[in-house]
Amino acid sequence: MAGTGYFTSVEDVTAKLADTGYLASAAVATTVFLADALGKPLLIEGPAGVGKTELAKAVAQASGSRLVRLQCYEGVDESRALYEWNHAKQLLRITAGKDETWDEARNDIFGEEFLLARPLLTAIKGDEPTVLLIDETDKADVEIEGLLLEVLGDFQITVPELGTITAGRKPFVVLTSNATRELSEALRRRCLFLHIDFPDAALEQRIVRLKVPGVDDALAASVVKVITALRAMELRKAPSVAETIDWARTLLALGADSLGEDVVRASLGVILKHQDDVVKADARLELGKVLGS
Repeated sequence: MAGTGYFTSVEDVTAKLADTGYLASAAVATTVFLADALGKPLLIEGPAGVGKTELAKAVAQASGSRLVRLQCYEGVDESRALYEWNHAKQLLRITAGKDETWDEARNDIFGEEFLLARPLLTAIKGDEPTVLLIDETDKADVEIEGLLLEVLGDFQITVPELGTITAGRKPFVVLTSNATRELSEALRRRCLFLHIDFPDAALEQRIVRLKVPGVDDALAASVVKVITALRAMELRKAPSVAETIDWARTLLALGADSLGEDVVRASLGVILKHQDDVVKADARLELGKVLGS
């Protein structure tokens, strides 16, 4: 089965993602293009808050595709990921056909009319352009990876009562992971790999200017310098790109056109979400040195 054919070149990926508000680095754009051209799932790893999920959403928007999302968590099982049977509807059907034999009823109640498709089956069965996002894969139990192997290897799902359902139109698949546990080699082999880290200062400034148009270059640069300094402190949770954007919006709301000690310390709760991180930043952040003033 060929690739999904959403993009014509790396430059096309860059331009179309930018139109959605996602500024992709060369590495990101290249890997997205290859995943599209080769029809391979894309496994994205990196710290929380660097835009892994947002990339999948941007690909869906850029390609005019529907987004089907499987949010992984500890305890997610086959019925939540693949499918389950509509037992209430099956019971009604059996009750309505009282005079039927069990064999007659069974042939009916295990038809597609009684099948509740969950995200994986929904994406496989669809005949429209689809981006399948398997989010935070590392939070799911190891057993879920076994379910994913058939889906990602052959783009098909086996329902014992119905047989094998094969994708008529291959979805663009994105798996994300915060690397809280190691994913299996079998799963990795089926995917192209992309590591996304926090953007460099120049790219993050561009992101801030794009997402918060009222922020000028000087303030955007100052915001990114402080965020970079905070990330270097080994906090419990480093500020994400989304929190950088929130902070820039906060500064605008406060009417701040520059960063001073008072405004920074008063708004640390926007970018730091643990009290010990706030205390550490308050004690160690040397604003003058960070801003070069």
